Amino acid sequence: MKQKDLLLKKPENPPRHVAIIMDGNGRWALKRGLPRVAGHKAGVDSLVSCVEACSAWGIEVLTVYAFSTENWGRPRDEVTFLMHLLEEAFDRYIDRLHANGVMVRVIGRRTGLPESTTRHIEHAERLTAGNTGLRLLIAFNYGGRAELVDGVKALCARVARGELSPEAIDEECLSAHLTTAGFPDPDLLIRTGGEFRISNFLLWQLAYTELYITDVFWPDFRAQQLHQALMEFQKRQRRFGKV
Repeated sequence: MKQKDLLLKKPENPPRHVAIIMDGNGRWALKRGLPRVAGHKAGVDSLVSCVEACSAWGIEVLTVYAFSTENWGRPRDEVTFLMHLLEEAFDRYIDRLHANGVMVRVIGRRTGLPESTTRHIEHAERLTAGNTGLRLLIAFNYGGRAELVDGVKALCARVARGELSPEAIDEECLSAHLTTAGFPDPDLLIRTGGEFRISNFLLWQLAYTELYITDVFWPDFRAQQLHQALMEFQKRQRRFGKV
């Protein structure tokens, strides 16, 4: 982190799991007369800043929404750029993440991804698998509904093989068949860019997550803005349906 970010006080009782919808890259670029992809590229610096801040502040899990199943409908050049951007980000930062003890996991469907992108993902996961620091989940080619469909299919297959009875299926059982199995549900969801929707992100996991919406576009969201979100989180009273 930059020197000024190091002066930010570590939040008391920080959330275990922070999820971020990194929105506003295209609008950030268009406001500056730049192509949309320039916003995506600038957003990598914001991600690096937030990852380093989460590591420093003792947050256990950070999940970021990088590419949705619906994003395939964007212009082909932009989709291609996003695939290459993930590869370039891993090339540039994976050794640094590994040295800092960050475990990287990419959640989402691998089918349909370019072979080179899949290789970069698998390398990053293998390299950092044993790390015990921040767990960074990157939702790439991810959709909440697709995840639930895949989880239900896996359960149905187990039932068909006689490994599981339908009566044994409960919330815990379904959670164990999702891509976030083994990780706590998010305590805080941050959405940049000012939109008030969750956009098919972690539909099951966000059941009792606190929401924080900011007008700041993702390329301008750094450790300082993350700190503000965590300070707001400290004021929330989480009842989980109780009084």
